[in-house]
Amino acid sequence: MESYDDWHAARAALDWHIDLGATEAICDAPINRYDLADTSAKIAPKSAAAQPAGPVMAAEPDAVGIAKSLAQQAQTLDDLRAALAQFEHCPLKPGARSLVFADGNPQSRVMIIGEAPGRDEDMQGRPFVGRAGQMLDKMFAAIGLSRSADVPQNGIYITNVVPWRPPQNRDPSAVEIDMMMPFVQRHIALVRPAVIIAMGNVSAQALLGQRGITKLRGTWMQAQGCDVLPMLHPAYLLRNPIAKRDAWADLLALKQKLGM
Repeated sequence: MESYDDWHAARAALDWHIDLGATEAICDAPINRYDLADTSAKIAPKSAAAQPAGPVMAAEPDAVGIAKSLAQQAQTLDDLRAALAQFEHCPLKPGARSLVFADGNPQSRVMIIGEAPGRDEDMQGRPFVGRAGQMLDKMFAAIGLSRSADVPQNGIYITNVVPWRPPQNRDPSAVEIDMMMPFVQRHIALVRPAVIIAMGNVSAQALLGQRGITKLRGTWMQAQGCDVLPMLHPAYLLRNPIAKRDAWADLLALKQKLGM
């Protein structure tokens, strides 16, 4: 059997077994489940006074409340990044290599909010750097926008709903999204973009409370005091090239919105 010396590999293997339906570990010795329990020996019940007190369970922390408090204290983007690094209640954090915060020019008019980091993003600590990221760069370059632009008018600023990679690149859960939203909302407030691109289903769910990106895409909406345009995720376009025509229509709508 393969040895898992790396913590992250062991965590990924455990999550894989859970996804397959394994819910308990196997005992060292076999147990005959057909044996009848021995009920011959009857034990007199102990008095209530003699019953040992059970363990006192600690109350679950209010992760969303803690996230709100940390996020509201952030006065700059550096403060917000530090607040995320300090937040210990997201179950994704221990299994991730990097905190993937943001990339691009924060003074840009366009803020792209994706879903969650993948393997390449986790390795490099930057959002959208894998194949989907390369597709994203080409998409926005086609209308004259770039994450590396020095001029804010031609720039884009990129982040994700969740800053830590979920195991096996699964979608973040509703609980994980809820506890990250105070940071996302504060991020938007600090950047103050003119337009937000909700890139993919998870982003649309987090920002707009709706799923079904193929139906939502191309329709301007409002969230966090900004105009929001839901768009198909570049990873979806890689799997479904025919949908690129819809993405191009959305890019042209964005270009018109920006008056370019």
